[in-house]
Amino acid sequence: MEMPLDALNDASDEALLVAFGNGDRAAARALTLRLTPRVLGYAARLLGDRAEAEDVTQEAMLRLWRMAGQWRQGEARVTTWLYRVVTNLCTDRLRRRRGVGLDSIEEPADDAASAEDGLARAQRLAALQEALMRLPARQRQAVVLRHVEGLSNPEIAAVMEVSVEAVESLTARGKRGLAKALAGRREELGYGDG
Repeated sequence: MEMPLDALNDASDEALLVAFGNGDRAAARALTLRLTPRVLGYAARLLGDRAEAEDVTQEAMLRLWRMAGQWRQGEARVTTWLYRVVTNLCTDRLRRRRGVGLDSIEEPADDAASAEDGLARAQRLAALQEALMRLPARQRQAVVLRHVEGLSNPEIAAVMEVSVEAVESLTARGKRGLAKALAGRREELGYGDG
């Protein structure tokens, strides 16, 4: 039995997954539309490669659909489980491609209206992505989950399978590493003295 259309938007991720596990294809569509952009963005930030991030996102979503019938509501949040899967898939890919130079990582595309603004934004994003890629993998994961994906420290702890204190430490060290990597580039990146 399918959920009514108005209920799909208000349903929790967990309720949608359970509904799909019971054969509701509309619930799967709604959950896919809700989660895919977030997962894709997270994977792209960890990998620095949009095409690889798309592959990881597809694999993570397939894994979610395969286990939908066995999902036990209340044990974990769907997003926590999904971020954990994406983190593992990205870690595996990064291990396989060690030694790839930063120059070979494609810059993220930008759809800004002004060419000058677009170039400045692209330069900032590229500098941030380059700085992120210089961080140790665990620090990069914590920083991206916290400051880009907006997860709370307890949610990050569940995704990374560490304590909240470890998340706080990883995030703080990651932010210091980013600040150090970007130090002296304020003017170049268009931030001036302020």
